[in-house]
Amino acid sequence: MSFDRTTSQILFDNGTHKCISFTSLVKGEGIQANQFLIIDHDRAAVLDPGGDLTYVPLTMELNRYTKLKNLDYVMASHQDPDIITSMPRWLVYTDAKIVASKLWARFLPHLNSAFMSDRMKGNWEERLIELPDTGQVIPLGESSIVVVPAHFLHSVGNFQFYDPTAKILFSGDMGASIVEDASLPITDFEAHIKKMKGFHQRYMCSNKVIRLWVNMVRQMDLDMIVPQHGTAFVGKEMINQFLDWIENLECGVDLMNEYVFSIPTEIN
Repeated sequence: MSFDRTTSQILFDNGTHKCISFTSLVKGEGIQANQFLIIDHDRAAVLDPGGDLTYVPLTMELNRYTKLKNLDYVMASHQDPDIITSMPRWLVYTDAKIVASKLWARFLPHLNSAFMSDRMKGNWEERLIELPDTGQVIPLGESSIVVVPAHFLHSVGNFQFYDPTAKILFSGDMGASIVEDASLPITDFEAHIKKMKGFHQRYMCSNKVIRLWVNMVRQMDLDMIVPQHGTAFVGKEMINQFLDWIENLECGVDLMNEYVFSIPTEIN
């Protein structure tokens, strides 16, 4: 495992409000994943912080921009290991509240060992904000983060985080891509499709859900869509190209058939 201290990018900074992306803090193990920090008037939130592999390098990076005592929230788009398995450490070493779907609230305690539970600051239930299916507005400093529904894209209880100050949608797995360097901008959308298509066809539930999501996103004032894996979509033209493409993609149950649901006959 190696740490890379050149991977933070400031996505937005107006003096009192900042959004920072960390694209490859850990290299060589596990899938590439992005983590995010939002700061407003010295209050902070971390989005999709990842697991144990990421915790140490991420906290080192956070200390470059803020103090851990200023961290109000650790927000999880869904329950996957690359999203929130570091949760016990945040509960022990910070006063932050965990923001997650109400559907996953009963499962998250399974991440805690008895050792971590004994060291935790405060009661678990008091530090959990359970999101209703319709989403919620979370205050941060003098601004807010709008948690918007993205169910079945790909998790049954899935959310995304819209920062109306920065005009950024942190989109979780929607828009994810497999790239060598997630910090490099997309210059050719058509060429970028091959880095997204297979993932979205397998991990997204259906075109019906995608179209519902696209209709919601088109109502937002956006300058960026920033996924949890791979490269961001920067600028309204690139965002619209992505929305136009994904809106028509068949995926998930759309592609299931009898061949997939057949009984294996050979021993591998």
